[in-house]
Amino acid sequence: IANLIYDQDFLMQSSILRDGLNLFVSEIFATAVLIWIILNLGKKDELIAIYVPIWIFGAILFTSSTSFANPAITIGRVFTNSITGIALDSVLLFVLAQFIGALLGLLLAKSLTSAGNRSDE
Repeated sequence: IANLIYDQDFLMQSSILRDGLNLFVSEIFATAVLIWIILNLGKKDELIAIYVPIWIFGAILFTSSTSFANPAITIGRVFTNSITGIALDSVLLFVLAQFIGALLGLLLAKSLTSAGNRSDE
């Protein structure tokens, strides 16, 4: 539907190549912080509902990768040639960065949680 809104073919494949070390590091960062936010807020659903969209919006603006931060989103953006699209050839790099970022976000959340628990004792 987004393609139709912007007067493009309903179904198309992106030709926007997104590769390079800067985009790889940017996507790791965007994903790691997203996962950290979700895990750090734990069961505070109302805060997750606020902070996740704020992070994604901000990261779209200030990361060179435009913060895909999710393999499903990355694959979905293959089907638009708009500014948010990604060529199929670039997907593997982004998904790999997202898995690395997710692992780093998990490790960060666990280390900060365990450090906080030790100071409570």
